[in-house]
Amino acid sequence: MGWVYILQSLSTGRFYVGSTVDFERRLAEHQRGHSPATRGRGPWRLVYQESFPSLIEARRREFQLKRCKSAKLIQQMLQSPKG
Repeated sequence: MGWVYILQSLSTGRFYVGSTVDFERRLAEHQRGHSPATRGRGPWRLVYQESFPSLIEARRREFQLKRCKSAKLIQQMLQSPKG
């Protein structure tokens, strides 16, 4: 199983999009500052997550989100009702 997640920095308000097979471990790494991409900008708040049958599918979704990534688009996605 794979996961795509979006974190928001409580100190800067910026978003981070990532994917993993071990969601709990990865989130803990971000909180401890073990990820160079998020180090020094925490603490982090989980604002969105999706599960997929495989990591490959999760990575495809991650790259899709990153291609159109902007704070405004992520805010719209978080506020839209899930259907």
